[in-house]
Amino acid sequence: MGIPLGFVLQAVVVFFFSFPAGIASLVAFGGLVAVCYGFELLSLVSGKGHYDLMDAIAGIAGGSIGIALIWMVSLING
Repeated sequence: MGIPLGFVLQAVVVFFFSFPAGIASLVAFGGLVAVCYGFELLSLVSGKGHYDLMDAIAGIAGGSIGIALIWMVSLING
């Protein structure tokens, strides 16, 4: 789930908000952390699902790969 989420967040920030690549990566990473950890907190608070901090960390790690790939493509293309 992390890599596609990173792709989408980075693409949305770059193309819809027109931030430079570096700032867009930071904004997308902040959103990634909020979504991944927020989902785990929702599981903990609601009692539905299984709260596991390692799931959030894995999602953030995968999303970081997606963000980095889009960031590199945007730097190559100018």
